[in-house]
Amino acid sequence: MNTSSPQLLRLHEADNVLTVLSTLEPGDALHLGQTVLTVGKRLPIGHKVAARPIAAGEKICKYGVPIGSAVCAIAEGEHVHTHNIKSDYLPTFERENQHSYFQPTP
Repeated sequence: MNTSSPQLLRLHEADNVLTVLSTLEPGDALHLGQTVLTVGKRLPIGHKVAARPIAAGEKICKYGVPIGSAVCAIAEGEHVHTHNIKSDYLPTFERENQHSYFQPTP
């Protein structure tokens, strides 16, 4: 899928997510191939949106490599972040349990 939105970047042809290049505000239009989607919530620079529908359990690819798996179905143009993906390599970071990721220093 080609994107004609200058606010989005596909880093590798195998990616199923697009990187936000400038902050998107609610109401902004995203042109994804033949589809035009309206941004529903603020998306900061560097965040990801789905380039196409992504099924629950499907690998999320960025830079041409899997970076995690979808924990639920993700619609084309939807924000892709820690609320709907999980890392296949490291535990998902949550502020509430960050102590479990670090060893106490003596």
